[in-house]
Amino acid sequence: MSDVVFTADFTSTRQWVAGRSWAYPDGGPTNPGDNKLDHLTPDPAYSRTGTFRATPRTDGWWNTGLLTTEGSDEAFTVRTGDRLQARVCLPTGLGAWPAIWTWRDGGNEVDVFEYHPDNPDLLELTNHVREGHTYLHHPAVSPGAVVDLGVTFGRCSVVWTLNGTQVFADERGVGTGWYAYLVVNLSVCAGRYHPRPDPETTELSYRVENLTVHRSVIPHAAESHDDAAAAGTGS
Repeated sequence: MSDVVFTADFTSTRQWVAGRSWAYPDGGPTNPGDNKLDHLTPDPAYSRTGTFRATPRTDGWWNTGLLTTEGSDEAFTVRTGDRLQARVCLPTGLGAWPAIWTWRDGGNEVDVFEYHPDNPDLLELTNHVREGHTYLHHPAVSPGAVVDLGVTFGRCSVVWTLNGTQVFADERGVGTGWYAYLVVNLSVCAGRYHPRPDPETTELSYRVENLTVHRSVIPHAAESHDDAAAAGTGS
């Protein structure tokens, strides 16, 4: 059994902070070291509707939408054993780099998903806490597709589902004491690993239709695995 402990309301300034994150150097607005063209903006038109947008600036950066629970009034964190579910409409434009992920204190990162339209059928699913990762090729994944994503942040295994079916269990987990803030954003690729946007592109976007977190109301059975949770690396 589980209770819903978080239902995303992207318009809520109590739940979410817009346009800054300590996952970016000095809290943002840019992160060129991660090969991103992002210039984070608090403008609600870029994130507060649930459609995360990016538009080019005259200085070469792109205004991009990001929301995080870190620093908000509610300061919600997911923790070991929680299950996150989200329905996402994937972007279509080259250079788009959408993600839902977690972050705290320089790491504690688990990527619910990352996506790049130049790899049209592929989702990147990563546990940076204990280095579990897969590149998932799937016929349900394509530019513009609507997909239901699920992640259980298990003590000994992080488990991902796609459209209700388990697609990856990393057999590594996040340990007992893990917890982290939520981040939802759209980055823009700078070209090192994935193509930059076409020069004529005037906007990139993807939509998060819903996001909830469920928490077990039954204590987990004891497990014998190592509980030490190491910090992860940036998205």
